[in-house]
Amino acid sequence: MEAGLALQTRAAGFGSGRRRGGLQSPIGSLRVADPAGAAVAAGFGSGRRRGGLQSPIGSLRVADPAGAAVAVRARGSKPVAPLRAKKSFGGHENLHNSVDEALLLKRKSEEVLFYLNGRCIYLVGMMGSGKSTVGKIMSEVLGYSFFDSDKLVEQAVGMPSVAQIFKVHSEAFFRDNESSVLRDLSSMQRLVVATGGGAVIRPVNWKYMKKGLSVWLDVPLDALARRIAKVGTASRPLLDQPSGDPYTMAFSKLSMLAEQRGDAYANADVRVSLEEIASKQGHHDVSKLTPTDIAIESLHKIESFVSEHTPDNPASDSQAESQIQRIQTL
Repeated sequence: MEAGLALQTRAAGFGSGRRRGGLQSPIGSLRVADPAGAAVAAGFGSGRRRGGLQSPIGSLRVADPAGAAVAVRARGSKPVAPLRAKKSFGGHENLHNSVDEALLLKRKSEEVLFYLNGRCIYLVGMMGSGKSTVGKIMSEVLGYSFFDSDKLVEQAVGMPSVAQIFKVHSEAFFRDNESSVLRDLSSMQRLVVATGGGAVIRPVNWKYMKKGLSVWLDVPLDALARRIAKVGTASRPLLDQPSGDPYTMAFSKLSMLAEQRGDAYANADVRVSLEEIASKQGHHDVSKLTPTDIAIESLHKIESFVSEHTPDNPASDSQAESQIQRIQTL
């Protein structure tokens, strides 16, 4: 039995200490509050988290492949510290840059909100590309709620990790539940959703994501392999290997997955290339970028896309139809 999700959306201004953009089901099965606090800039290449935003509060009912409804409950978030500069000898300069970043992020989010009209944003990309970190920043400044589809699947089936689901059940079982989660999320508004790396391989998932806007975080494989090798692969069942050099094994597997999924990722409405962002800033290494850098560029690309694909733009209908036909051929 599919769970119905009739929702009402409420949003208030940026910077308010009260809940902004909470979603509430009139039947009480879903209540989502936006995470409180401002996003904290952290290095993309860093192995540790220097200030993240927790999942929003609420419960989401999703149907499993067999048809039984499963209640998914997300833990409540705690307020986080405001945006702060990274410590270094040039402390004053870093503080100034971080304040500039925060102001630019706020200004860009206000411009994008005008065009979004409540549509959800789905972040796609390879595992380890920073979808959750960047998604939390974007949801905060937009006054949206944030969901990680992998976490929702874990909660729906009552298992602690995707790796455990793969081990006990199968990848197909996980993908079925992933599609159920995306289906239910697609009936909502004002969400930023970080999807799993393989969500793009099923055309039906694109059907759900096309109800909102999809953003591909395109990260060089070398940077992904270095980051994943540093933090370990135990939580990533498609990369976990019993032996061998972590970087070499990760790079090899990521290369194979990129070959399989490259065309699917390209179906996203917006592509955010970390190499292009780094080049603009004069960096040769994408690990120099902060999640805030990536969030700002994502919002900029979203604004460009939605402003070009408005109803009064005669090219938008034909472009959308062409893209749907491309997805159907996958």
